[in-house]
Amino acid sequence: MKHILTIILCAASCLCYGQERRQTESREGWWNDNPSFVVPIREIGVTARRPMKEIGVQKTRLDTLVLHENIALSMADVLTFNTSIFVKQYGRATLSTVAFRGTSPSHTQVTWNGMRINSPMLGMTDFSMIPSYFIDDASLLHGTSSVNETGGGLGGAVKLSTRPADRRGFGLQYVQGVGSFSTFDEFLRLTYGGDRWQSSTRVVYSSSPNDFRYRNYNKKLNVYDDDRNIVDSYYPVERNKSGAYHDLHLLQELYCNSGDGNRFGLQAWYVHSSRGVPMLSVDHKEDDDYSNVQREQTLRGILQWDHLRENWKVGAKAGYIHTWMAYDFEKSLGNGNMAQMIRSRSRIDTFFGQIEGEYSVGDKWLFTADLSVHQHLVESVDKNVLPMKDPQQFGGNRKKVQVGYDQGRVELSGYVSAKYQPTDRLGLSLALREEMFGDDWTPVIPAFFADYVLSHRGRVVAKASVSRNFRFPTLNDLYFLPGGNPGLNSEQGVAYEAGLSFAVGKEGTYTLSGSASWYDQHIDDWILWLPTAKGFFSPVNIKKVHAYGVEIRADLAAALTRELKINLNGTFSWAPSINEGEPMSPADRSVGKQLPYEPEYSATATGRLSWRSWGLLYQFCYYSERYTMSSNDITLTGRLTPYLMSNLSLEKGLSLRWADLTLKGTVNNLFNEEYLSVLSRPMPRMNAEFFIGIKPKWGTKKR
Repeated sequence: MKHILTIILCAASCLCYGQERRQTESREGWWNDNPSFVVPIREIGVTARRPMKEIGVQKTRLDTLVLHENIALSMADVLTFNTSIFVKQYGRATLSTVAFRGTSPSHTQVTWNGMRINSPMLGMTDFSMIPSYFIDDASLLHGTSSVNETGGGLGGAVKLSTRPADRRGFGLQYVQGVGSFSTFDEFLRLTYGGDRWQSSTRVVYSSSPNDFRYRNYNKKLNVYDDDRNIVDSYYPVERNKSGAYHDLHLLQELYCNSGDGNRFGLQAWYVHSSRGVPMLSVDHKEDDDYSNVQREQTLRGILQWDHLRENWKVGAKAGYIHTWMAYDFEKSLGNGNMAQMIRSRSRIDTFFGQIEGEYSVGDKWLFTADLSVHQHLVESVDKNVLPMKDPQQFGGNRKKVQVGYDQGRVELSGYVSAKYQPTDRLGLSLALREEMFGDDWTPVIPAFFADYVLSHRGRVVAKASVSRNFRFPTLNDLYFLPGGNPGLNSEQGVAYEAGLSFAVGKEGTYTLSGSASWYDQHIDDWILWLPTAKGFFSPVNIKKVHAYGVEIRADLAAALTRELKINLNGTFSWAPSINEGEPMSPADRSVGKQLPYEPEYSATATGRLSWRSWGLLYQFCYYSERYTMSSNDITLTGRLTPYLMSNLSLEKGLSLRWADLTLKGTVNNLFNEEYLSVLSRPMPRMNAEFFIGIKPKWGTKKR
């Protein structure tokens, strides 16, 4: 793959050099057109009416500058350093999930161009499999605000989307990254823009042996003298084993604007991944003792149509997701042969459809409605299970014991809302949602939002909202064999929020904005997988959870001089998530304790400095201690220590006659922190990567 992209790059570079227009371009003009070096100083309107769609909504929006900072980043990395939500990582290039406000990853709903992409098996989304360079718009809807997008987001929702390339003519961008642990990252984008048509093709390929070194504090080795007396001990430095990966992502987009109010779009995203599952730090096996590999092929496609008029809009979408997943675990028999222990195969097909509409009455009322359907077909089975003969249990007959299931489910969701803005200061919104999962319907899910402009000077806005929400069990919760529980109840919660936001600034000089919000949520029938007397785990409705806390965000962008600009962003979260259910037994000490793997405190900070064609970026994140046991017992391995993480990057832009070049160096884990996100899952210490990017000049002009 690397060689193919290199050949394409060389051919395209020669072509564009031959077609280059003999025109000069000032250094300042090039710098202002390069998003890598621009710190936007937005205008702050103090009299304009705020968008009616966002009345009372608690929302965090990530701009393109953040999303396209580095081709090696996944959405898990972007969310870690730029938001207040907790990102739980099982290691480098392995499963990464997110959790809002002390809830679980399955309580976070994720949409891509309007289609929900949560796994119907697990209910969660692996953000390590979403390249940030494939996302043009990303926003977080906190708590009750997620009801406006989808149901089931007891914690919140992450909204991801793509958009047409804002260019005319042909365009090409190529970025090559080379980093520690023999890591190679490549990105290629080809675009075309005309009066009506827009086309974009993006390719990302990443590979690495991923054999970073770490100090293993779960193993302690002794040093002996000649008489076999222990004279010293130490923790060995080991390499990450079985962590190699190869990921290929291909995204094709096609857009058409007919000019008469009709817009059409097609997005198709293909994923081909092969990843080793790294060994635990408590595992004493050698590399050649076993093979532990997970493979995935996924195709997501969406076809959309929108019809726009002055005061109304209608749209329709149709989508399809196909996922094939394989997990193979083989163990050495000691004689050169491998025994296949697990051969898991899963096939997921999802069909999606949606119709939506908006209608505004003057400048005071806005009505919206949408109806969406997801049809899931899931087959999950361990093909390695062999026929077994047990005369006592099966009467002497041979019988195959199945591990897995083959099920389907229809999920229907309907939504209507009315938004009213009687004055420039006051906004009110009422939303109603109802959902069907299989044959079961939720009660009507109401959500009420309000905001009020306390002061036009400084755009000080007070917001408040209240809603209920439901989340149905996943297909694994219901049907997985052995252990599934078809009798599970849906999780349900009531949430309250209140907050303040402000924005001040002077056009072209500085902008300062911030927000602070308080939330309180009670969730009943929390689903938890627990061990059974039969030797396997099974889900039960066991907990009542009280999640509450505070979220704070601040953003500053300023032009210190004509050429020197600075951007500062910071977040802070206090997120207690307490089990208030009944004790399961007299020995149950989990009641009144923080939920496992949920940090009570987290914080992020980002500083970006740009001068001429230079850019310097510093990123910081902090997570407080996390308990690995529901009792919060810190003996042995019951606690993961707090950690700080810092990244630093330096970028330089070069403007040549035939192309724009960017050179970037990045140092991750700047202070060589030793940390764990998940128990016994090693994480890399300080590492670096270097990138070179090229954009040939084909005479394209930005729209």
